Amino acid sequence: MLQANFIKENREKVLERLTVRNFKDAHLIDEIIILDQKRKDIQADSDNIQASINSSSKEIGNLFKQGKKEEAEEKRTNVANWKIELKELQEEADLVKSKLEDALLAVPNVPHPSVPAGNTDEDNEVFKAWEGDFPKLPERHFPHWELAEKYGIFDLKLGVKLTGAGFPVYRGKGAKLQRALIAFFLDEAEKAGYEEFIPPLLVNEESARGTGQLPDKEGQMYHATVDDLYLIPTAEVPITNLYRDAILNEKDFPIKMTGYTPCFRREAGSYGAHVRGLNRLHQFDKVEIVRIEHPEQSYAALDDMLEHVAGLLDKLGLPYRILRLCGGDLGFTSALTFDFEVFSAAQERWLEVSSVSNFETFQSNRLKLRYRDANNKKHLVHTLNGSALALPRILAALLENNQTENGILVPEVLRPYTRFDIID
Repeated sequence: MLQANFIKENREKVLERLTVRNFKDAHLIDEIIILDQKRKDIQADSDNIQASINSSSKEIGNLFKQGKKEEAEEKRTNVANWKIELKELQEEADLVKSKLEDALLAVPNVPHPSVPAGNTDEDNEVFKAWEGDFPKLPERHFPHWELAEKYGIFDLKLGVKLTGAGFPVYRGKGAKLQRALIAFFLDEAEKAGYEEFIPPLLVNEESARGTGQLPDKEGQMYHATVDDLYLIPTAEVPITNLYRDAILNEKDFPIKMTGYTPCFRREAGSYGAHVRGLNRLHQFDKVEIVRIEHPEQSYAALDDMLEHVAGLLDKLGLPYRILRLCGGDLGFTSALTFDFEVFSAAQERWLEVSSVSNFETFQSNRLKLRYRDANNKKHLVHTLNGSALALPRILAALLENNQTENGILVPEVLRPYTRFDIID
């Protein structure tokens, strides 16, 4: 969430950068400025009235002692009227504050200056292209959903039987390969200095609001209505909220956290070959990396996160490219996002496997997450997160790209975890 003061002081800049997102509610910017000023005016009036109440209340006792009963009663009447007026102002203040918060929640983050203009994912910019060779498949090759059926790697029909579409059942060597990927990603994160957490898979409304899933993505989240809890769409939500309402010191930076969780998303998506198999799921596994950074270091941290994800894909031997998302494809909370896509040889297309984002102060403002500088002044931190990595499309690409006439080869880096080198 943007700060009202920031919007007021940078109105033209905010409006200019939001046009990159194709933001259609520019009137909200002026509404926020008006509401914030009204809130301040009401607060000033309330403070003046409260000061008058305090002053007169002290005088009333002295006047009675001095026998000035009439004057004392007059001041007592004034105090009673001021209290009524103060109550009315408080009610008005609550209403203005609520309207201001609703308006602020409706405004997305201001894109970083490097974010290109554009409307859809077709306008995303290739930040780093793949310059190597693409896998050469056997003459008779298959997409991953056919490989899964052939080798018993995962079963979508069983998932439908147990739950519904988009909930696969991994089995045999497929389950072991899934577990191996999770362990490999977590071990690599630990080597890079990330502390591992195992967070809850359900969060309360305050947590979902803190990282920006609510109200923006409410329709995409599974809601346990009896207890008013939400199944997490990503580990970013509980892990970032570990520091909600915290005040850090400069020596605490950087804070680097990681965690593996199942993730749950209601989004149904479209139909067709491009969403078959593991290409789009309602439940999937993901290892997330999260960073809390000093504002001056956050973009260096973003570069470091990009290198980390790229290193994982290099070790897995997967062709990949990096995209800088355009304004129209940028997430609501993000200032700058890079997507990683791996090449699926059997499907002959790129599959998104990771998003790495800097939210700057957008999340920390909601989270009330700040740090003290050397002069004991408080500032908002910057938060970042990235998939490192999301498993379904990684698994899909590994199965397709490594298929041979005799089976599916397991990348060498995973063999210590799987304890087998081929799925046959």
